[in-house]
Amino acid sequence: MKSLSRNIGLAALAATMMAIGMHAGHTEDKKPYTIYLSNNFVGNDWRQQMERVATVSVNKGPLKGRVDLKIENVENTVQAQINSLNNIIRQKPDAILVDAGSDSALNPTIKKACDAGIVVISFDQVVTEPCAFAVASDWDRIPSVMAEWMAKQLGGKGNIILDRGLAGAPISAQLQQGYEKVLAKYPDIKVVGYYNGNYALGPEQSGVAALLAANPQIDGIMTQGYGSGAIQALKDAGRPIVPVVGFSYNVAALTCAQTQGAKCILGSNPAYLSSEAIKLAVDILDTGKKPAERSVSVKGDFVTTDPFESQLYPGTKMIKIAVGENAFPDQAPGLTLPITPDWVEITAAEAAGSK
Repeated sequence: MKSLSRNIGLAALAATMMAIGMHAGHTEDKKPYTIYLSNNFVGNDWRQQMERVATVSVNKGPLKGRVDLKIENVENTVQAQINSLNNIIRQKPDAILVDAGSDSALNPTIKKACDAGIVVISFDQVVTEPCAFAVASDWDRIPSVMAEWMAKQLGGKGNIILDRGLAGAPISAQLQQGYEKVLAKYPDIKVVGYYNGNYALGPEQSGVAALLAANPQIDGIMTQGYGSGAIQALKDAGRPIVPVVGFSYNVAALTCAQTQGAKCILGSNPAYLSSEAIKLAVDILDTGKKPAERSVSVKGDFVTTDPFESQLYPGTKMIKIAVGENAFPDQAPGLTLPITPDWVEITAAEAAGSK
């Protein structure tokens, strides 16, 4: 009887292993998913890096061999992107990823793709069409954590100047409001001046310089851009280096690391949003299951000289700035940090296109 039981057990195990082997073989033999990425603008470092990391993501790691990725760039008009999307829909791909030129004007075209059974994921600049998933950075968390860090650096008191970003841009208004909402909890922190940095080094540096000239005491600077322009303005004015909030460009991390006495925190709108959108599309196509929520928030790490434990968003990951590890003298100033999601290893050279 023991021998019979043992034989039955071995037979069952063999059958299970065969089933697993057949399933694995089926997965390996499966044709790659055809996924299109529709991008309306390539005129800055972020968009170019976004496309590079998307390509890297499907050529290594868990998505290797799973995706036939096709990138379609169009001129920066809504109609050009609509025309391109209509052409893509006619190809009947498995999924379309869209970095949109408008949050609403593409909606009828997006709906047409969904009705055709195509998985649609908008990312970065997302659309409002309910059938499309939205993958974006958490624009509530980013300014809150950075303003909390600034308040901690100042010990709850001091004069700061604040960047309004780009006039008319919704994310700029959201960042400004996020900064101010947290700072309002500290009555001894005063915003003594505003400027428009326009997400560019020149306007950031000149805007900060003008406010330094008008204010003899500045204890902190909140930017929506590089932060390195603000530090250069402090140097040019012969003023003490004060804590600076900015965004995680390579030049910002290097400036913070290499400037004596600099204290910085750099928020992240990672270019690997494209990689996350591809992975989400593959997960949906593999399982047939859709996320419970339409909006998927990507929580990029903060890069900083002085990590701290956020009370507003406990568990927020902080990466200490280290030259050669996450600040790269041999890479482009506009390289966006951090470079890679945690499920695939994208190198600085791959992200910058220098490899």
